[in-house]
Amino acid sequence: MAEKKIDGKLKTALELGPILAFFVAYLWLKDRVFIIGGTEYAGFVVVTAGFIPIFLLSMAVLWKLTGHLSKMQVVTAVLIVVFGGLSVWFNEPKFFKMKPTIIYLLFGAALGLGLMRGQSYLQSVMEGLMPLTDEGWMILTRRLMIFFLALAVLNEVIWRTQTEETWVYFKTFGLTAAMFIFFMTQGRLFSEHGTGEDEAE
Repeated sequence: MAEKKIDGKLKTALELGPILAFFVAYLWLKDRVFIIGGTEYAGFVVVTAGFIPIFLLSMAVLWKLTGHLSKMQVVTAVLIVVFGGLSVWFNEPKFFKMKPTIIYLLFGAALGLGLMRGQSYLQSVMEGLMPLTDEGWMILTRRLMIFFLALAVLNEVIWRTQTEETWVYFKTFGLTAAMFIFFMTQGRLFSEHGTGEDEAE
């Protein structure tokens, strides 16, 4: 089924809205302790419990409107349910903090596996978004693989050595900014290996 086009602002709101909601709720509840069923739960765990259904609902709406979810979105949703659920079930925030590490390791490993087979899995996922030559896709895939692995290491360092609040800021804004900066710095690659001008001619 072909992906249906929807308003870009709505798509962005559905993708980033749950993350921003998590951030706002955390700032509001981070210093509170909730007693549920005789067990004490820190604000972080309660916010995590609320984030899971909100994220799944936003993905369901996005799928309903577009008829499509990317493999990355599906994997992310599964890991949010698994690691968020573990954090709530065991009343242990560290599981949810490990989620970005696992996500980036999986994405980096998948890209690396494709490279070992002489293929760019990134190209098969994003080819319609960025017109690049085959060589350009291979270069971008190698760079993104290294970038994902670096983010996995960075997330481990942050959540293990910094405060919980610092990690929440890093998760909400740092990782998003890092991804934006990465693609902004690939301008030369897009210029040298882009196919847009050739197609126009």
